[in-house]
Parts: sequence; C-alpha cells; structure tokens
Amino acid sequence: MSIAWNTEQILALAPDASTAKAGNALAQKSKWLTLGFDTRAVWGECQGSGRSPYQTKIALREPAFACSCPSRKFPCKHGLGLFLLLSANEAVFTQKTPPVWVAEWLAKRDERQQQAQKESASKAKTADAKAPTRRAEQRTKKVEAGLAALEQWLRDLLRQGLATVQMKSPRFWMEQAARLVDAQAPGIARLLQQMAFITHSGKDWQERLLERLSCLHLLMEGYKRIITLPSALQADIRTTIGWTQNQDELLQQAGWHDLWLVTGQRIEEDERLRTQRTWLVGQTTGRAALILQFTYGREAFKESFIAGSLVEAELVFFESAYPLRALVKSRGETVRLAAPQTGYATMNQVIEVYAQALLQNPWLELFPVLLSSVTLRQAESRWFLCDDEEKGLLLSSRFQQIGHLLAIIGGHPFAAFGEWNGDALLPLGIWAEGRFINLSQ
Repeated sequence: MSIAWNTEQILALAPDASTAKAGNALAQKSKWLTLGFDTRAVWGECQGSGRSPYQTKIALREPAFACSCPSRKFPCKHGLGLFLLLSANEAVFTQKTPPVWVAEWLAKRDERQQQAQKESASKAKTADAKAPTRRAEQRTKKVEAGLAALEQWLRDLLRQGLATVQMKSPRFWMEQAARLVDAQAPGIARLLQQMAFITHSGKDWQERLLERLSCLHLLMEGYKRIITLPSALQADIRTTIGWTQNQDELLQQAGWHDLWLVTGQRIEEDERLRTQRTWLVGQTTGRAALILQFTYGREAFKESFIAGSLVEAELVFFESAYPLRALVKSRGETVRLAAPQTGYATMNQVIEVYAQALLQNPWLELFPVLLSSVTLRQAESRWFLCDDEEKGLLLSSRFQQIGHLLAIIGGHPFAAFGEWNGDALLPLGIWAEGRFINLSQ
C-alpha cells in the first residue's frame, strides 16, 4: 500500500515552522523503537526524555493524529515525523497488526463516528421540510451575485480591449474562475479556465476568444430571462452554469430502445478526477448519445463499454433543447460489429446538422460526427478528413496518430468517428478492412 501524501503536503499540516523542523529530524528509522502500519493506521513508539516511549498513531483516512507526548501542538513533532517516515520509506514499517493501544484508539474513533452518524440521521429526520427549498434559494442568490460580478468584469475587459488581454497571465482568468466556483457556478468557471490559454493559441486567437466571450455573454443574458424560455432551453442554461439534473428522476422516464454502436470512448484525468466520455449511435434511429461518467483515482466506472461493439440498451436522455447526454436505464447483450450502418456521407451534411444543433443549444461544446466514408488528405501541413467532393474537416492538433492512421488505411476510404468542437475534429476511432481501430488510447 502506498500513501497519497508527499513530503510537502505532510509538512503543510505542521502548526508552525519549529514543529515542522523537529518532525523532519524524527523522520528516521533510528528514532523509533517500533514501526507499523496497515490500511487504516500507522503507528510507532519513539523514545523521548521520559521512561516510557511516546506512543504515536495516525488514522490515515483523515488523517487524524494522536500521541502520548505532553505537547499541546497538533499534530506534534512525533506525528509529523512518523508520517514523513512512512511517506519516504514504507519498508521499515514491519508491524502489520495494530498493537492494543492502537486498536483501542481506532475502536473509540469508530464508536464516536457511529454515534455522530446516528445523531446526524436523527436530525435529518426532524429537519425542516423546507430546507431543500432554502438551499436552492441560497444557491440561486449566490449564482446571481456571481454572474453580476462576472458581467462587470467582462465589461471592464472589453472596455480595455482584447489586445490588452494577451499581456495577462493565465492567473487573470483562473482568479475569476475561482470566484465563480465560490458562487456555485462551476460550469462557468470551467469555461473561463478554458479561455486562459486562447491568447497564446496561435493565429486568429482574437476571433476564438471573442466567440467564447460572446457565448458567455449569451449565457448570462439567457439566465436573466430564464423564466420566459422553453423548459428544455432552461435546462441547457442551468446545466451550462453548473446545476445538475436529478438522475434518479430521469431514470423513471421512458427511454429509447435501440442497438447502440459504441463509436468512441475517451478518458481524461484532472489530478485524481477521471472523466469518461462514451459515444453511442443508435443503428435504427441514428440518434447519438453521450454517456458521461466520473470517478476518482483508479476506481472503476459504473458502466463498461467496448469501443467498436454493438450494445442492446435502453437510454434515458437528460433534458435539453438538443439532447445528447444520456443514462443507461437497462442493457442487454454486447456483440461485435464490422462497420456502422449509419453516418454522414458528406461534409455538407455535417455542417448543416451541426448548425441546427447550435441553433437549439448555442453552448454545445462537443458534437459527435460519424462519417460513413472519408479519405485522409494533407494541405499546407494540415490534415483533413475529406468526402468524395474533397470537402474536409480539419483534424485537431491534439491528434498525434497521423502516422499510425496512414499505415492502417493505406490511402483507401474508411469510416470514422470523432468529436467536433466547431474548429477541428478529434478522431476517436475508424473502421477499416472490416475491423474497428480505437484511436483514443
């Protein structure tokens, strides 16, 4: 077992600099008479100035510290030293079974936690039935205040001119994003974080930034008038800002039965948070669906899909003016499929459908594109997927498998699936010579 704490994080727990220094000095095996740890705790005995050694223990989950030394600092130097030693050298912790003084401490902690849970449950039963409504009202006020401050921030930015923005560091955007997180509008915070690096993204960055700012302005104006808008568009605005829809309620609705082709899958990591996007296309309806899942660390995702396979399933879509995200209500067998039965035949079809999608949901970030037959072409050092009329979609600079793709297709037409963001296509998979090749790994 390896702990997730490093030296810098552990020292940040010190109550003061002198304790941190003393803890560092104790992070040596020679300072400890006994050392041990298991999945729940780490413990050790350190000989101090008294007759009996100090008994130091740490509950790893929180972490929580306890020591028999007389220090009033928390954590004390012994706790810090023990934690630092564990982080640096687990091998010296030879005991694997907690001694009595550790087991009794853990048992008392468990007892207190169970009692706290009982009290919390009891309070929940007697809680004011209007509490959820009050919380919703409080969040609404926070969001409205955050959007008002953001509107003034944007006015100041545009008044100074976009040229001045290029002189600012990403911190300029990140600080404003942090304020939106505090205002409980995480969706807008994420949009601002994405803008932080546009000014250094190459030629025509002004146009790209202005487009993003315009969408953000449209979002704020839409929120001001949200009660006058259709319910589906209201849902899009609230989702983009950061509200979530109740998944249990969604699963009570009737779903869409189909044979769904798993056209692509992509996993992204942000520190310990892992996000999985799985794209499906119904073989009967031709409807696209996005299964979005989140997990932490190495924990498995709830739903498992194999890219290139065909799944019998019933999906329930989130409310939206252009529904894409869905939940799996039920699923049956998974089989292999040689090639998709649907898809866009020309790039004109792609652009036409994409334009209609934006008319319904202007804040659509990713659009699924399944192309029935394309070829790979290069022009001015850039790569495109082209139809029979030589009209093409630019491939994203994030796609780093051009050589691999060329080796597979050998200049022949193939079917492909990718995510289109309005500027470029990120391929996730292709079908060539009767088989599916995953390009997102």
